[in-house]
Amino acid sequence: MPGLDSSPSVDKTVENIGRLPPDLLAETCQQILSHLQGQVRGVDSAEISDKFQRAGIRLDQEALQEVVQFLFLTFRSTEKNNFSADELVARLGEGSSKWAKAALQVLHRLWSDQGSLVNTHQESQAMLSIGQLVDMQWKLGMAVSSDTCRSLNSPHVSLLLKIADTSGQISQRSFEMTIAQFQNFYRQFKEMAAVLETV
Repeated sequence: MPGLDSSPSVDKTVENIGRLPPDLLAETCQQILSHLQGQVRGVDSAEISDKFQRAGIRLDQEALQEVVQFLFLTFRSTEKNNFSADELVARLGEGSSKWAKAALQVLHRLWSDQGSLVNTHQESQAMLSIGQLVDMQWKLGMAVSSDTCRSLNSPHVSLLLKIADTSGQISQRSFEMTIAQFQNFYRQFKEMAAVLETV
């Protein structure tokens, strides 16, 4: 379980968690728990960051990621070790003396309410370990010139994929394809769709 060995980085993450108002911490934990229950495909750190900023909580991207990752690993470890809410709070208290009482109360309440749901879903997902496509956006563009060529007039398709990895973190991947590459991509997807219709 994260945080059982007190270290400056763990203490700093715990202090950052303690800076969160209880309702904002509960909302952040709820998003993580919803993912662990299979209700949402991933934990959107950008959305959490926006909520923190609107609430006046200033954390840099690395600190935000550490908070989300710490909470995610805490709930995941709690589920894997089949800890009760009381055991969760006791273990966190052993790991760091920096915990705010209000933060521990939020974690206790949420795990008491939803721990069994997480446990049930995680057992059913134990055999699966593949990321999921959350969103795909595309746009058609035209490259008209570059530093080395005055007139390209070359159309391309830009794709942006949002993917939730097995830990629940959502990442974005973007790439461009020429029209010929896109047509090949389209043909392959059309073949997959045809095969899926026969199943």
